Amino acid sequence: MREFVRGVTLLGGGFAYWRRRPGLMALGLIPAAIVGLLFLGGLVALGLTLPSITVAITPFAEGWGVWATVIRVTIGTAMLGAALVLVAISFTALTLTVGEPFYDRIWQSVERDLGGGETDVGYSFWRSVADGIWLFVRGVAIAVVAALLGLIPAVGGVLGTVFAVTFTGWLLADELSSRALSGRGLDPATRRRLLKGHRARVLGFGVATQLCFMIPLGAVVTMPAAVAGSTALARSLLTPAPPPG
Repeated sequence: MREFVRGVTLLGGGFAYWRRRPGLMALGLIPAAIVGLLFLGGLVALGLTLPSITVAITPFAEGWGVWATVIRVTIGTAMLGAALVLVAISFTALTLTVGEPFYDRIWQSVERDLGGGETDVGYSFWRSVADGIWLFVRGVAIAVVAALLGLIPAVGGVLGTVFAVTFTGWLLADELSSRALSGRGLDPATRRRLLKGHRARVLGFGVATQLCFMIPLGAVVTMPAAVAGSTALARSLLTPAPPPG
């Protein structure tokens, strides 16, 4: 539990950069706001058409009375939950790709503030695109599983939500920390082993980030802080734990 809380605290440290580097963090709002407005429009459109969609895909329920409503509300809730997972993942992938120059400046600034010099970024635009696509593919898998869990009577909503927040949080932490870790020459396999070796801390950071993303307009404000916090997370994963005593 202590490690999980430490991960949450690292995101809080990222938010502290709004006070320490307000101008730099504000630059990170530009791509986040543009992408956020795009996805907000998509969610509004989905919300308006969701009742019609659930009716269209459940013609067999016509004449079932109250049970038709129960089934359609359950399916609609599962679809909305899956859409929110995809939005969180897609938002992160697209924002990091579009705003690469802005976020590069943020994490390099955090590196210097924490006592590190310039790192070898080695993160090209096309590599960012490829990582974004792979992140989206994994997000689709999580969304499908979360939607299926959401169809379980009585407990499906809770199970689907917990599953989606946990696994989406892990993907967010993985993707956000990849810049700082890659800048130190770590390949994807090494990064995965490092994150798995500090699972609770990574989950704490990722789940906290995902929950902030679920707040209206929270994703836009959180994105620069998440980039700053993920840099501190990456450094903490590479720092040996002090001996007990």
